[in-house]
Amino acid sequence: MISQMRRAVVSIASNIAEGSSRLSTKEQLHFSVIAYSSTIELLNDFIIAFDLDIINEEVYIEARNRIEILTLLISQLRKAQLEKSIMP
Repeated sequence: MISQMRRAVVSIASNIAEGSSRLSTKEQLHFSVIAYSSTIELLNDFIIAFDLDIINEEVYIEARNRIEILTLLISQLRKAQLEKSIMP
């Protein structure tokens, strides 16, 4: 589970970085969607870890709060990219 969570975290950062290097807004948006999906995957892993008593409630709540902030930021990035892609 730890290995899977690490891969998800690396995927989030890597996809944001790769998307920022792309010239087309469509490609940037694609990588932001992948980063968002990895963030949701990470949240799911924390939920499972908490449900299985692998982590305590304090760790779970802190992780969930941080992931919530991250998902909001990625959502704002996706929204800006989407608006840019539909502008003439």
